Amino acid sequence: MVRTRVQIILASLAILLAAAAAEAMTPRTLMAQSSASLDLETLIPKQFGQWKAVPDVKLVEPPGDTLSKEIYNQEIARGFVDEEGHVVMLLVAYGVSQSDRLQLHRPEICYRANGFRVSPTFGAALSFEAGRPPIRLTRLVAQREGRLEPVTYWMRIGNDVATGVLERQTLKVKYGLRGLIPDGALVRISTVGLPEKLGFAVQDSFIHDLLSSVDQPTLTFLTGDPAKAVGASL
Repeated sequence: MVRTRVQIILASLAILLAAAAAEAMTPRTLMAQSSASLDLETLIPKQFGQWKAVPDVKLVEPPGDTLSKEIYNQEIARGFVDEEGHVVMLLVAYGVSQSDRLQLHRPEICYRANGFRVSPTFGAALSFEAGRPPIRLTRLVAQREGRLEPVTYWMRIGNDVATGVLERQTLKVKYGLRGLIPDGALVRISTVGLPEKLGFAVQDSFIHDLLSSVDQPTLTFLTGDPAKAVGASL
């Protein structure tokens, strides 16, 4: 009887200690600075390089009945045209917290929700600044009826770039072990009316010009800070 009581007490203590440890390890500090001063409308330039913003360009966005309003604190959708008449669609969405409930939507989910057939994703990399690592991209092709839309995107999680679900989850854990809740930005670029190969080439030109033209704070917002990145490798 005494032995049984001791085992119960020890088991109870183990449970309490585990709960206390889990509570202590729960990330509590938001990496995001106050979002009150963040304005995507002014952060993203309307003209850079050979690109100018154009009105009335319809982008694919998450359906209105999704959690996008909770997931994103801010979102901007804007069309751009270059000197040759190529139109590129840019969507940038920002979320203060990348917690379990508030995670960035992947474009492949968004496009499927809008009735598109979506190809498997594949990776790419783009150099845009000497001495800085190339930015890693995720690509797919979405199609609905006569609309063919090559899509390029990346997700900034804290100071890192994630190209998929596993990387995003790994980054969340790594930041969490430091007591941090990372913020995140989804940057999506797409074209319509161009063949796949040409569409991605035009998108690369757009991304290069955009990232090469913005100031350092905006670049960090869009792509993170390699010097402070925790890395997604296990």
